[in-house]
Amino acid sequence: MCFSAEASFTAAALLLPSGALSVQRAYRTDRRYMPICALPSLFGAQQLLEGFVWISGASGDLDLVKRYSIGYMFFSWLAWPIWVPFSSYFLEPARRKPLYLVFAIAGAVLGAGQYLPYLVHGSWLSVRFLDAAVVYGGVELFDFLFARELTYSIYLALIILPLLLSTRGEIRIFGVLVAITAAVTYLFFRFAYISVFCFGGALMSLYLVVMIFRIDRRWHNAVSFSSRDRQN
Repeated sequence: MCFSAEASFTAAALLLPSGALSVQRAYRTDRRYMPICALPSLFGAQQLLEGFVWISGASGDLDLVKRYSIGYMFFSWLAWPIWVPFSSYFLEPARRKPLYLVFAIAGAVLGAGQYLPYLVHGSWLSVRFLDAAVVYGGVELFDFLFARELTYSIYLALIILPLLLSTRGEIRIFGVLVAITAAVTYLFFRFAYISVFCFGGALMSLYLVVMIFRIDRRWHNAVSFSSRDRQN
C-alpha cells in the first residue's frame, strides 16, 4: 500500500460519510454506540489533515506543514487515548464505568503532556517526508522522564485495553483489530509509527460501520418478530 496525499484524501472521503452514517444508525438503534461510531469520522478528519500535510510539503510551505501537522497530532496524541475509553464508557455496566473513567483520565494526562508542549515549543515537532510515509518526530515531554518506548507502550495500552476488556464481544473484536494494527506497524513500519498506525487504525474503524449495521439489523428483526408475536 502506498501512503500519499491521494491515500489520505481517499481515506478521508470514505471515512467521513461512513462515520456520519454510522452515528445516524446508532442514534435510531442504540444511542450508547454513538460515541464509538463517531470514530470513523474522526479518523477521516485526521486523514484529511495529513493529506494537507503532504500537499504543503510538496509545495515547500513549511509553515503550513507545521500547522497541519499540529492539527494531525491533536488526534494522534490527545483525541485517541481520551475518546476510545470515553466512548467505551457508555457501553459498560455501571459497576465497570469507574474503570473506564480512569482510562480516560490517564489518557488525558498522557495526551496533554505529549501534545500541549507543541503549542508552546513549535520546534519540538519535526516532520520528514519519505517516498511513502510521513515521519513525525522531534522532542516529546516524557522523553525527560523515561524511555520513549515506555511512553508509546502506555499510549497503546490506554487505547487497546479498554476495547479488549469490554463486556461486549463486538467491541473486543475491534480491540483485536487495533492490536493487530499496532503489532504490524511496529514490526514493519517502525520508522513512521505514528502515521502508519493512525492510517491503519482509520481503516480498522470501518469495522464499526459494519458492526452498527449488524446491530441495527438484529434490532429491527427483533422488533418485527415481537410485532408478529403480538399480532398472533
